[in-house]
Amino acid sequence: MSTWPLWTLFLAFLVAAAAIWVAGISLSNQTDVLSVRLHLGSAMGGVVLLAVATNLPEIAIVASASLSGNVGVAVGNILGGIAIQTVVLVALDAFGVRGPRPLTYRAASLALVVEGALVVAVLAIVIAGTQLPASLVAARVTPAALLILVAWLAGLWLVRRAGRSLPWHESGQPPDGQEHPRGHSTTTNEDQASARGISTGKSATIFAVAAAVTLLAGVVLERSGDAIADHVGLSGVLFGATVLAAATSLPELSTGLASIRNGDYQLAVSDIFGGNAFLPVLFLLATVLSGQAVLPQAERTDIYLTALAMVLTLIYAAGLLFRPQRRFARMGVDSVAVLVVYVLGVAGLFVIAGAK
Repeated sequence: MSTWPLWTLFLAFLVAAAAIWVAGISLSNQTDVLSVRLHLGSAMGGVVLLAVATNLPEIAIVASASLSGNVGVAVGNILGGIAIQTVVLVALDAFGVRGPRPLTYRAASLALVVEGALVVAVLAIVIAGTQLPASLVAARVTPAALLILVAWLAGLWLVRRAGRSLPWHESGQPPDGQEHPRGHSTTTNEDQASARGISTGKSATIFAVAAAVTLLAGVVLERSGDAIADHVGLSGVLFGATVLAAATSLPELSTGLASIRNGDYQLAVSDIFGGNAFLPVLFLLATVLSGQAVLPQAERTDIYLTALAMVLTLIYAAGLLFRPQRRFARMGVDSVAVLVVYVLGVAGLFVIAGAK
């Protein structure tokens, strides 16, 4: 694609992004149907299926970049994706939530705070992994990438346990939070699919087709995006952490808006935190495919993005605990803080990149 004119590259990028948006809606709906019918909703399998489904664009980009030796784009997309997917909660708060109370007031739950802590814990391992020697590779696997996978699985177990019960009043649920239990929109989507006569086999077929479209579109995004970055003189790391990460966050945006329309505020926040905790697991995929220790090759910008993602996550975790009641410009004070910190953070990212 590097020889294509710039306008055709932009067109390919926009078409791929649109395909990811449309396919992401189908993936979300069919994930709900399959989770209910295969009884995955109360098990870790449902969480894993949802995490993989909403992060298929990132999986495609990381695989494509790693196989082509463009590890910088893979790392930037993973870490930039975590930061910008957290900012998706700002969009959900501003454009999805109705009424006088902001998103974190409606979604408040100690179980969600546990999910936010898992994101921060996994990112802390990422930072530690960047300091290990690049020669520490065995069987195309590095200790840090493997530890991230173990920490994610252990964290999932804790999150699922917290979702069932916590030794707190009302199991950590506020008395005036969302009206229906978390995850009720999943059952609603399955009921609607049953009413339309969609069988489990048909649902699985739609899921597979949407997944294939998403994977293909993700590869087109990575290739066209890399070529666009070269044309406009933007580094692959900066492009992957900003524009490319925003495009691959479209499934989370569509899924979150659908959950909020159904009054399932906790599920909307959980989907974002869950996807963010899963993304660093892709470092293991990048390491296996490239045969290199990926984390030790992280640039200053990558470590900076990791710290930014941790700060954004902690702001929302604080919002879930303190439950701001007022809205400013249709957002809670935590969403306003996240938006300001992210804008300043991206500005700092360009300063760091320009100082090299």
